[in-house]
Amino acid sequence: MRIDKFLKVSRIIKRRTVAKDASDAGVVMINGKEAKPSSKVKEGDILEITFGERKLKIKVLNIKDSTKKEDAVDMYEVIE
Repeated sequence: MRIDKFLKVSRIIKRRTVAKDASDAGVVMINGKEAKPSSKVKEGDILEITFGERKLKIKVLNIKDSTKKEDAVDMYEVIE
């Protein structure tokens, strides 16, 4: 799955266009490498997202094409 779609479906970022812009800006990393919006995400990957001064580090647990709001948190685990 593309990183911009994963961020939207998992509800880490609310809109896909915002997720695309974040990837273009270089604030999204996959396994320590800068991610482009089209970068592929798979189970077990470590994502690092910088929101201003705050860093969010998560591990991808599950990939789903669509999900309900309550089930979105099952797609990832917050590491730091």
